[in-house]
Order: sequence, then C-alpha cells, then structure tokens
Amino acid sequence: MLEIGKGRIVREGSDVALLSFGAHLSECEKAADKLAGYGISTTIADARFAKPLDRDLIRQLLRHHKALITIEQGARGGFGAMVLHDLVNDGLLDGRCAIRTMTLPDRFIDQASPDAMYADAGMTATDIAAMALEAVGHVRVGAKVS
Repeated sequence: MLEIGKGRIVREGSDVALLSFGAHLSECEKAADKLAGYGISTTIADARFAKPLDRDLIRQLLRHHKALITIEQGARGGFGAMVLHDLVNDGLLDGRCAIRTMTLPDRFIDQASPDAMYADAGMTATDIAAMALEAVGHVRVGAKVS
C-alpha cells in the first residue's frame, strides 16, 4: 500500500544520500553505481511526494550522510527548494551535511531522446555522481567523472 506523504529507501548507503523526486530514479541508481567505483556508499531515496514532504525521511538522510542531494525534473523553486525551506526553518542547514539541489536549467531544452535531454540539462548519472563527489570533497568542482 502506498502511504500518502511517505517516501521510501531504495538502496542503503552511508556517505551520500540521493533524494529523487519524479522520474529520475534510474539515473540516481546509475550514479550510485558510479560512486561505488570511487568508494562512495550511496543511499537512494524515492521521495514520491512533494506535498506533504516526508520530513522524517529527509531528516534521517540528513543525520546519517555527509551529503544530501535532491534530484528532480522540475525547475528551481520546486521540490529541492521546499526541502531547503523546511530544513532552514528548523535550523538544520547549519550542520555537517553538505546539501545540493539538482533541477532542470531555466532555459529551453530541445526535444530529443530522454538521454540526450538529460545530457543537455546536466542531469545524467555522471552529472549526479560529479555533484555528489564534489559535495563530499572527493573531487574538485568541474572535474570529469567517468
């Protein structure tokens, strides 16, 4: 049974948490596989709902990981912003966990295959893995991840 407002853990890890909202879960799984090659243990969580937020799940991810990255196929000001807003109101952005959001860029993306559109938007598994590695200080910003 699907409980309204409750997300789920798809894969358990300890270093980075990828919180997916929408249809980007498979890219998160590919990114986690790439991160494993760097020795980074990754939790993948499927938010499933933006309203209401699964506050317990988000706080669990924040408490137990070095980095939390929200990934959505929406624009800035969407799910990731709602997560940040919720955390800041409880003073939870002041802690040890690095937090990043990944959204679609604020520009037109030409119609193409999903893979080509993800590449154009900077939302491939490689892009997700690169952001996670940067967030935990494993590689410098802009470095290539294979």
